[in-house]
Amino acid sequence: MAQLNKQPVRVRFAPSPTGGLHLGGVRTVLYNYLFARQHKGQFILRIEDTDQTRYVEGAEQYIYDCLDWCGLVPDESPLHGGPYGPYRQSERKAMYRQYADQLIEAGQAYIAFDTSEELERMRQENKTDENPSPQYDRHTRMTMRNSLSLPAEEVKHLLDAGTPYVIRIKMPEDETVVLQDLIHGEVKFESALVDDKVLLKADGMPTYHLAVVVDDYLMKITHAFRGEEWLSSAPVHVMLWKYLFGLDKMPVWAHLPLIMGPQGKLSKRDGAKYGFPVFAMNWTDPKSGEMVEGFRERGFLPEAFLNMLAVLGWNDGTEQELFRLEELIQKFSMDRVHKAGARFDFDKAKWFNHEWIKKGKDEWLYDEMSRIPGSVFYQKEKEFAVRVIGLVKERCSLLTDFNEQAGFFYHSPERIDADAVKPKWNEDKAVFFRRLSERYATSAAWNAQQLEQGFKELASESQLKPGDLLLPFRIMLVGGKFGPAVFDIAGLIGREQTLSRIHTALEQFKSRI
Repeated sequence: MAQLNKQPVRVRFAPSPTGGLHLGGVRTVLYNYLFARQHKGQFILRIEDTDQTRYVEGAEQYIYDCLDWCGLVPDESPLHGGPYGPYRQSERKAMYRQYADQLIEAGQAYIAFDTSEELERMRQENKTDENPSPQYDRHTRMTMRNSLSLPAEEVKHLLDAGTPYVIRIKMPEDETVVLQDLIHGEVKFESALVDDKVLLKADGMPTYHLAVVVDDYLMKITHAFRGEEWLSSAPVHVMLWKYLFGLDKMPVWAHLPLIMGPQGKLSKRDGAKYGFPVFAMNWTDPKSGEMVEGFRERGFLPEAFLNMLAVLGWNDGTEQELFRLEELIQKFSMDRVHKAGARFDFDKAKWFNHEWIKKGKDEWLYDEMSRIPGSVFYQKEKEFAVRVIGLVKERCSLLTDFNEQAGFFYHSPERIDADAVKPKWNEDKAVFFRRLSERYATSAAWNAQQLEQGFKELASESQLKPGDLLLPFRIMLVGGKFGPAVFDIAGLIGREQTLSRIHTALEQFKSRI
């Protein structure tokens, strides 16, 4: 990492605005962010929208919203500005042409006039069992219509006539391309096996291959962290760095391992099939109207989401699993990122969220609950809600669990599980609860401690075991066998609700037991 001593660290996340932000993308953001903050550097967001055919309205704003929710705000971006803008590739179109021309003049790229029909014919004619997907490369380039195979006069004629063309890199025929990767170590590629990628399209827009190299150079990117799926493109990018700027200017690379689902690389189809989110936030495709659920709407805290992503392929060398963002900044290191793909486990993800919910302050959780549609917590004053949250949070893995776990604080249970009481119910217990109701109706104090004391005193007077009476009492107040301490519940819902629920339950027990 010698570059750390040469210039300030600058890293970038460069998504395409084509849809929802996959959790693998957020992990890439997180690792970039942690590395930048650890080294007092800059984190840049660059929008790679050169493929206008795949551009989706609203996708760019969605990216900003996701990063805001996660608390991973870039230092420079189309939204925040910065000294190396513009930060949308579509707004940088004019600057790419000169680099493509430079490559042509040096004999490192060439002009190709082939139509889509001609390209398809080449693939069909060269297809064999050993080579089922022929490429535009050293084997086929001289059989195609390009500035290498055509006479100079014909090339000039085609250009003068406005014939559409692309510019392709001319990959060397026999060179070993070497990449030093922070995760994978030394990676070697044989140039003879790499095709001549398109660098500049017919509409004058660059492809990813040219744009990413030019932009990383002009934006002074020192470290480029991206998904492992881009490793196969690395030899083209290394050659472009060598041709255009020199390998000594190239960023330090790290290709992050894939996040694996139940069957291979995790995809949004896995989410639909297995019932868990794969996007950071809800994403609705404006064309199809299809909505894909996000972690935020499922009920995840951003702190838990980031914590889960951080250790999905990385650890600090200890048994610690829960990390605040500040701790991650201190402890993160690229040399502890695993080479192998990490398997996503939704149950483990919920465990992280459960732990963060338990750790969270009650008022903070109240504020987080505001984004959960139909939350019961806003039906009464905040002070009441905060007390409820404190009582039930240890039973909640998701923010969306709170309604089920806390709904009985706000309204009487719609259904009472009389079957849970039936095996041990008798008239002595019915008499006890009628007497308890009378005692509670006239008690001076109304708090959990006093209610429990009165309950136990009456049980003793009735020669009944308190333990045999607690389950029926819970069923009366909650409707089922769940919830926090029963006297805490009674203390919070108040005298009127407690007495009403006892009376209602006794009537139901009478008719059903």
